[in-house]
Amino acid sequence: MALIELRGIGKSYGKRDVLRGVNLAVEEGEFVSIVGASASGKTTLMKIASGLVTPDEGEVLIAGAAVTGFPRNTAFVFQNYSLLPWLSAVENVRLAVESAFPEWPKAKQTEQAVKYLEMVGLGAATAKRPSQLSGGMRQRVAIARAFAVEPRILLLDEPFGALDALTRLTLQQELAKLCQAQEPRATALMITNSVDEAILLSDRIVALGRGPGASLSAAVPVSLARPRASDLMMHDEEAIWVRGQVSEFLASSGDGGAAKRAAARAVANAVAVEA
Repeated sequence: MALIELRGIGKSYGKRDVLRGVNLAVEEGEFVSIVGASASGKTTLMKIASGLVTPDEGEVLIAGAAVTGFPRNTAFVFQNYSLLPWLSAVENVRLAVESAFPEWPKAKQTEQAVKYLEMVGLGAATAKRPSQLSGGMRQRVAIARAFAVEPRILLLDEPFGALDALTRLTLQQELAKLCQAQEPRATALMITNSVDEAILLSDRIVALGRGPGASLSAAVPVSLARPRASDLMMHDEEAIWVRGQVSEFLASSGDGGAAKRAAARAVANAVAVEA
């Protein structure tokens, strides 16, 4: 039985039909990415998966039980950091640890928070507040907070979308290392508009059409060995095949205008690197 199941999910806002007949199963320990263009309904789908929004049709199941609110043992990494500005980095993380492990003494909660901040390279910035940190450092705090609660399920809503390209690449690698180091490995569901980001991190990728009434493609497996390097993947035949499968679905869904341009850029980039 899959740990996370989306069954026949449909959602509309007024007359706008956002999602229709969305089905997805994520096995325990898997990392699955949903790739789609802006305004395709990705964030709505993630909010439904997390129990923050109720679908008009269908249901979300966690370990076979219907989701009626934010699931227990779940961590959410948002695009906009969502840190409390008046707290230090360590206190932002410790507060989450306290919620997950209220029986722990404060000293142990702080120790857990420091441990994970050090794992994301912020051991020297534990006392700093968010306003004293760069965007990349704030997102490192958010990632540390998510892993410090030792989640069974990890939900990521375009976690690197607000970052510059170099910082994004660095944090992708940090996230990959944390996922592999966690024992037992969290079951991760991520939404992104980057096919290459999905290839770097995922076991399977599904594409979300543009809609209206968007639905998911068949899952595309990614069996590349780990750890994965983004520059090497541009030359890898399987990575090129996966990129083509996802891009083809995006280009053929809905009006496809933006998706076709994105697919063309992906192909052009691959050809340029090969040349």
